[in-house]
Amino acid sequence: MITIYLKQYNKIIRNADTELFDDLGYDDILWIDMVQPTIKEQKAVENFMEISLQTKQQVEEIESTSKYSETENAIISNGNFFSPTGDGFEVEPVSFIISNEGVLVSVRQTDMRTFRETEKRLQMNYRSYSTGYHILITLLEVRIDFDADLVELVGRQVSTLSKDINREDSIDKAVIHRINMLQERTMVLRENIFDRQRVLSGILRSERFPNDIYPRLQLMIKDVNSLISHTDFSFQRLDYIQDAALGLINIEQNEIVKIFSIAAVIFLPATLVASIYGMNFKFMPELEWTFTLSNGWTIPAGYIFAIVLMILVSGLTIGYFRYKKWI
Repeated sequence: MITIYLKQYNKIIRNADTELFDDLGYDDILWIDMVQPTIKEQKAVENFMEISLQTKQQVEEIESTSKYSETENAIISNGNFFSPTGDGFEVEPVSFIISNEGVLVSVRQTDMRTFRETEKRLQMNYRSYSTGYHILITLLEVRIDFDADLVELVGRQVSTLSKDINREDSIDKAVIHRINMLQERTMVLRENIFDRQRVLSGILRSERFPNDIYPRLQLMIKDVNSLISHTDFSFQRLDYIQDAALGLINIEQNEIVKIFSIAAVIFLPATLVASIYGMNFKFMPELEWTFTLSNGWTIPAGYIFAIVLMILVSGLTIGYFRYKKWI
């Protein structure tokens, strides 16, 4: 799909007909926005602009020159924009090309809130968008505002996670997964905000943009720097939460090991007694011990003596552990 923003009759007009390129010039077009363009639409734009659009591989490259570069005929900028998905977000690459005549071409693969908001601003105050340079800066401004919302969202999720851990006495795998998920989101968020910073720095060094744009760039760079600092704080906080969670898990494991160790030690003397009386020696006096009741019943006293002895030594062991405050 292609949307052409035309400067006609002192206002901005939207049109999706690529045949307009045969009748219009650079002065008539302000912005060409392409969403999942067809090959025919790409060829029409390339022929009209006399440029080559970026491929998906070129847009996704991480080299600094792929993020912002200037050629003799155009300015090329590639970046990743966030697309919200529930309580998270996905990263979508976007390519921008500005011709020397000030016509902006944007290529993306999905609908984005940033572009919808920029279009609203364009329709409400079209006089402030005389060139594609101004539209590009507005797109970046809107994107930075939405980035700030995502940073705040992640910050709230980190705070919620911290409160949940403080309320729980035990930590399960789900908590560790939540920590790892938030760490991954924070890293991706910081990485893409840093890319925004590189693009803004490239624009600030350029001499092709209108002079009224540079003061706005200074403010945008300050906002981006503050967002990077905020994401760093969130990541450090997640590190602290992860250390706390792992510490709680270690305490739980130590408690379990302690219980098994105490149980083993408590029954160790009883096991020793049982082992001694389980020996197959010919002479063992306790085997002959008996106790005769008044009614003539004979009870094996050795067996009862062994049982009582095992209970006694186990009780003494427990008493000693309590005296030492080990349990």
